[in-house]
Amino acid sequence: MAHSKTRTNDGKITYPPGVKEISDKISKEEMVRRLKMVVKTFMDMDQDSEEEKELYLNLALHLASDFFLKHPDKDVRLLVACCLADIFRIYAPEAPYTSPDKLKDIFMFITRQLKGLEDTKSPQFNRYFYLLENIAWVKSYNICFELEDSNEIFTQLYRTLFSVINNGHNQKVHMHMVDLMSSIICEGDTVSQELLDTVLVNLVPAHKNLNKQAYDLAKALLKRTAQAIEPYITNVSVLVIGSECSEHTFNYVLIPNVLSIIFLFLLVFLSLSNDNEERLQVVKLLAKMFGAKDSELASQNKPLWQCYLGRFNDIHVPIRLECVKFASHCLMNHPDLAKDLTEYLKVRSHDPEEAIRHDVIVSIVTAAKKDILLVNDHLLNFVRERTLDKRWRVRKEAMMGLAQIYKKYALQSAAGKDAAKQISWIKDKLLHIYYQNSIDDRLLVERIFAQYMVPHNLETTERMKCLYYLYATLDLNAVKALNEMWKCQNLLRHQVKDLLDLIKQPKTDASVKAIFSKVMVITRNLPDPGKAQDFMKKFTQVLEDDEKIRKQLEVLVSPTCSCKQAEGCVREITKKLGNPKQPTNPFLEMIKFLLERIAPVHIDTESISALIKQVNKSIDGTADDEDEGVPTDQAIRAGLELLKVLSFTHPISFHSAETFESLLACLKMDDEKVAEAALQIFKNTGSKIEEDFPHIRSALLPVLHHKSKKGPPRQAKYAIHCIHAIFSSKETQFAQIFEPLHKSLDPSNLEHLITPLVTIGHIALLAPDQFAAPLKSLVATFIVKDLLMNDRLPGKKTTKLWVPDEEVSPETMVKIQAIKMMVRWLLGMKNNHSKSGTSTLRLLTTILHSDGDLTEQGKISKPDMSRLRLAAGSAIVKLAQEPCYHEIITLEQYQLCALAINDECYQVRQVFAQKLHKGLSRLRLPLEYMAICALCAKDPVKERRAHARQCLVKNINVRREYLKQHAAVSVVILLVATNENNSKLYTVCDVAMNIIMSKSTTYSLESPKDPVLPARFFTQPDKNFSNTKNYLPPEMKSFFTPGKVCFENYFNFYVVSELEKPRSRKKTPVTDPEEKLGVDDLTKLVQEQKPKGSQRGRKRGHTASESDEQQWPEEKRLKEDILENEDEQNSPPKKGKRGRPPKPLGGGTPKEEPTVKTSKKGSKKKSGPPAAEEEEEEERQSGNTEQKSKSKQHRASRRAQQRAESPETSAVESTQSTPQKGRGRPSKTPSPSQPKKNVRVGRSKQAATKENDSSEEVDVFQGSSPVNDDIPQEETEEEEVSTVNVRRRSSKRERR
Repeated sequence: MAHSKTRTNDGKITYPPGVKEISDKISKEEMVRRLKMVVKTFMDMDQDSEEEKELYLNLALHLASDFFLKHPDKDVRLLVACCLADIFRIYAPEAPYTSPDKLKDIFMFITRQLKGLEDTKSPQFNRYFYLLENIAWVKSYNICFELEDSNEIFTQLYRTLFSVINNGHNQKVHMHMVDLMSSIICEGDTVSQELLDTVLVNLVPAHKNLNKQAYDLAKALLKRTAQAIEPYITNVSVLVIGSECSEHTFNYVLIPNVLSIIFLFLLVFLSLSNDNEERLQVVKLLAKMFGAKDSELASQNKPLWQCYLGRFNDIHVPIRLECVKFASHCLMNHPDLAKDLTEYLKVRSHDPEEAIRHDVIVSIVTAAKKDILLVNDHLLNFVRERTLDKRWRVRKEAMMGLAQIYKKYALQSAAGKDAAKQISWIKDKLLHIYYQNSIDDRLLVERIFAQYMVPHNLETTERMKCLYYLYATLDLNAVKALNEMWKCQNLLRHQVKDLLDLIKQPKTDASVKAIFSKVMVITRNLPDPGKAQDFMKKFTQVLEDDEKIRKQLEVLVSPTCSCKQAEGCVREITKKLGNPKQPTNPFLEMIKFLLERIAPVHIDTESISALIKQVNKSIDGTADDEDEGVPTDQAIRAGLELLKVLSFTHPISFHSAETFESLLACLKMDDEKVAEAALQIFKNTGSKIEEDFPHIRSALLPVLHHKSKKGPPRQAKYAIHCIHAIFSSKETQFAQIFEPLHKSLDPSNLEHLITPLVTIGHIALLAPDQFAAPLKSLVATFIVKDLLMNDRLPGKKTTKLWVPDEEVSPETMVKIQAIKMMVRWLLGMKNNHSKSGTSTLRLLTTILHSDGDLTEQGKISKPDMSRLRLAAGSAIVKLAQEPCYHEIITLEQYQLCALAINDECYQVRQVFAQKLHKGLSRLRLPLEYMAICALCAKDPVKERRAHARQCLVKNINVRREYLKQHAAVSVVILLVATNENNSKLYTVCDVAMNIIMSKSTTYSLESPKDPVLPARFFTQPDKNFSNTKNYLPPEMKSFFTPGKVCFENYFNFYVVSELEKPRSRKKTPVTDPEEKLGVDDLTKLVQEQKPKGSQRGRKRGHTASESDEQQWPEEKRLKEDILENEDEQNSPPKKGKRGRPPKPLGGGTPKEEPTVKTSKKGSKKKSGPPAAEEEEEEERQSGNTEQKSKSKQHRASRRAQQRAESPETSAVESTQSTPQKGRGRPSKTPSPSQPKKNVRVGRSKQAATKENDSSEEVDVFQGSSPVNDDIPQEETEEEEVSTVNVRRRSSKRERR
């Protein structure tokens, strides 16, 4: 019978002649019969038959599948093992199995089959003997030398052979066993202690009496391998162990004659004993002997030391635990042994037993607390890793251990600067744990911070100095964690204060509910919320009954509470609640947690004054910054940042003349960061300056005026906010600033425009009504016409997409601030009565549409265009956070804004994603903006995709938590309430059903029981009503068709197709004649300033070929088509169109332009089909070719009807297939005669594959529909492609 030769990578299994497919669908008897034929085929093959080896490679892989390795029938397993043994012989020296895990499974499987040698009377014994003979002759097990688990495989093999050997075996069986085992010892690099134990244990007389053949086998093996195994058993004799060893043996270690005997005795005992308790006693004895202070046993007797180290991996948990416990004694008394212990402690730090992992931490920390030089960095890293252990007990021990080490060597400098530098990472690591979700971790970090990092019992000056330099040396993430910690504590403090206010109110039903709600919020900030809720209810009752405790708690949460008062209040409250004394009082422990979190033990007015003095010392140069390892400039900035954070959480503590005077001096410093921080502190804490500190007010006001007019932009911003927060006459102050700035605006002096624009923008945000008329005219005449729509200076020619801030042109910086100023003005107004918001959104989307070059004169450089795109996208996101503007954002504007996250410039994508995440996490952006995060799956940078996923998960959790805390109406109820005919709810049901039917292999359309709906929201169902209508659009139905249309096609239809419509700002109609902002005249001004014949946008390879009069009817026709399509979406799907998106209206598919694959790295945007369009077309080829003939006639008649209805179909079709730029923004309609430029053609499959393999930035959607170079992108409907070829081509494409 002729074999059908198939490529190996096709996945098709070729069986020997006469053998049918072997699968789980046949009976056991038939499977055995077919396997016997396969065994016969492999037995007759030799290593030289290359064609047969290639032919049966897939069969060899199939036989190693879990189906056969775990088959319940022993006959099947035996035959498969024989096949595998022959496969190793045929394909030697390279096995067809490359996975280490698979090789381990195979050899463990073969080892298990060798147990059949035990029964010499079995009818299958000859096959078992053939299996042994084959693997012994080929030395198949030598493949395992390269595996990590080789020792486990060899040990199991030896144990199996020693257990099955018996007096019924002849000399051949004995010889093959010796050959097999000796090859492993002689050709291996080492012999493990466990393997040696397996051999030597058979020489013990007790075992010899049980199995004489095993004794003979071990003796023959040692004789054969004497030279190789000699180094491992030198001077070792196996003695009969007649009695249990005891600790008194330790008393004889100093007697030389007894010493060698004891060592030999212990070595053999540890190697051979199977009694767990006996080994445990020996391990305890050796631990004391090796850990003794003056012992040199480890250096004098290396074999015994190595044997003891082997007990770290003992199977008995108490033995491993004993080894770990005494490791600290070895580390403290014998530092030279640390290197040997490190590897074993590393393994035990990942032990499955919690107690062992815990004691590893204890041993290392104990040694480190004695002397940090006793533990190396690897040991400290083991403790560091365990701070993220899955068990709270281990995490707590690791965190507390690191905290104790840090306090001793970093704060107290017990071992000098070098030791402090060695453990400088501890403070960052401990604070990073505050990012964990567990409340226990967060509470422990807060306790560690208060007791070990900045001990609260230090004197105020010393405590603030410690905090000052700690904050200056923390990394960015640790700083954020510390800020978050203070924020959470302050929030909880306010929650408790609110609870006290509620308790003091008269008791009503409303107050009881409010108290319960507040208790629930507080319990979420305590460990074990279930118990905490009961304890907080009890504590609430105590507060109602005990006025003394209530007053103490009121003092504790008061903003004016000092650190000493806080300690006294906590002490009094715990003392009162602790009576009568009990051995365990969980209620008291829970209240202690609460008091620890809300007590201000670090910050008060005195502390802030001390911190200000420390900052002043650094400014004056009298501080010992260099001795602390912190540059002076870094210390000053960190100090001001620390004060800024504390001004949010403890604003009352800043209310002192000395503090404000020091901050006033910081405002006059040249360092911009210092002045910015000082201004922010004034903004947060200056509410009482005008009343309580008039001299500060009179000195501060001129400084704020100067900063707002001529200072740096950020300082101008904070100066305006300071005026708004501090002064009661802010309207007058704003007028004094606004008028001169308004009059002095000069578009020719760009460098001096940024600060005035920032100042005016924030004035517009804070006082929109006061300056309504001048602001509106300013925006219309100056901002839009003079700044945004004028390109005065040509930009630098560069291929870069982003440059640092200092290299951005002044004109672009001014335009960015102009955009921000418009947004702030709108956010201040908070209404769209004058249609200013609509016009501004149109302007912003036009900037995105034109790639940042609003006038399209080509004067703006690429980096400046990236900046303007970012500014426009961020502005839309900012406006969307205001409900009145979110309502007027159109779908097209939303899409253009969303596609900024797929911008070609990495920095634009990054910053835009950050602003989007910020708005979402603060619950200011509507829910639909979270969908933009899904577009990050197209980001070529892996880190960006991972970060986007983290942000998405965080935002989902934030919203879920918000819904838990607020009794929000469910989405289903909202859908029902806002849609009387329930069509939205039906759509949701259709989506769910299609997901189940397309993703699940087992489902039933019959409900197991009648659904029960809440009567509050649903009426009784009409059992006679049957709704068979499908509410999904046709394109979504095709998405759910398996193997037909990918998600990307579905997304492209709804997002990209809208953007592919021909748009021109000339065509934008002005629908509201009352718009007087000036932005509505934008398109006219752009066209007036645009030179004739200029190209639209940047890097377009074609110009518009049709006039506006020609394009207007086309757009109208497109809208009609869309409306028609929407009508069709609400009707049942038509036959013959399943899984296939609608084709262009022209009928046939144009085939003038074949698909050309271009490089993704560093490629420039050229005119041509976008990546999304290519992938969609290729999906249509690979997935829908089978349905061409089925729906060909229907589509032809439909196309003919449409051509008859519209004489402009060809023009519309040309418009619809307009190539789109890579970022997803639409381009103009191309000229039919415009040729493609700079497109790489003629690339081979090998070149494309090599480029894809070498690229580090791979699109996650690329695997679903990659572009195949040697397959034309578009095919005519007349081509007949077989189903097999289509599927095969699709699978090749997936592999590539």
